[in-house]
Order: sequence, then structure tokens, then C-alpha cells
Amino acid sequence: MKKHLIIAGVPRSGKSTISQAISYKFGYQHISMDSIIAGIERAFPETGINSDADTDLQENIQYISSKMALFIRAMMDSGEYDECDYGMVIDIFQLLPQHYVQYIDSSVCDIYYFGTSEVTAEERYELLKKYDTPRDYTYYKSEEENKKYCADIVTISKFLKEQCGRYDLPYYDTSYDREQVLISFLHFLSK
Repeated sequence: MKKHLIIAGVPRSGKSTISQAISYKFGYQHISMDSIIAGIERAFPETGINSDADTDLQENIQYISSKMALFIRAMMDSGEYDECDYGMVIDIFQLLPQHYVQYIDSSVCDIYYFGTSEVTAEERYELLKKYDTPRDYTYYKSEEENKKYCADIVTISKFLKEQCGRYDLPYYDTSYDREQVLISFLHFLSK
């Protein structure tokens, strides 16, 4: 494995679960970009980063991704982990394949995408309910908001899958048998 890993993809696809497992098993520092992005939104509104912006979700992800890719590159270039055998495992929703390829040094960082592109919006809503916890922002949204959100997430997942194919990046679908996909992925990393 490389010095740094990025686990990217849509909410409730297993990003945080697998990132935490990688951290525990291999000694990587787990960094959840959700809290960092939330901090940037509150402390530096002038950046225009706003996960809840009243705009098209895909457009908003495109904007946030372009900014966060540069931020992640700066974290990796900081030298913070130069003396360690391990580095960071970062989990993030808003990082598109095009920005990973454009801004992140693939010689020191691998990326793996997780999505739910094989389900309908209704099935995605059932997945959301199954894995949602009080720690998740969607837990407190209305059923109507979450159903609309799930339709958008299926669209984003399909876009990520297509982009991963275009840029030759790994994409794992956790629409069905999420636990088995995550176990297989962790086994793959262990080799």
C-alpha cells in the first residue's frame, strides 16, 4: 500500500467503516473530511464551500471537490508523515476522479471509490434508513428530503462509476452485500 489512501464515494456506501478498519488494521491516521469541510464552511464562508447550498448537488460537489483536492494535496505535501511508515487514510464524499487525477500525486496516494449505482432511488432510501445513525446529518432530515437526496445519490454514484472507468480508478459498488464487499476489499488490501 502507498503512504496515503483515499476512500471516496457517496454517503452510506461504507467509506467511514472501511477507513476506520484500515486505520485500526494498518496504522494509518484516519481523517474524516466531513468534519473538516464543516469547519471550513463555518469558519471561512468566503470560500463558497457549502455542503447544503441550494444548488444542484452535482454542481456543488464539483465545486467542493476542486477545492478539497488542493487541500488534501497540501496535507500530503506538508511532510507531517515523512518519518512514519504509514500516512493518512482519508474518507471523503466530495472528491471527484477528475480532481484526484489532476491534483493528487498517485505515486504516494491510492484512491478507491465506493458507490451505490446498482439500486433505484427507493432501494437507496432503504439503504439510507438501514445504515443511518444519529451521527449522520441525514438522520435528522425529513422523509421527503431524504428521498430526494437518495435519488441524487444514485445519480452521483452512476457518475462516479463512469468517471472511474474513464480515469481507470477502482470503483466498488456496495448496493448489495455491503458487508461482504467491505470484507473483500480489506482482504485485498492485506495482500
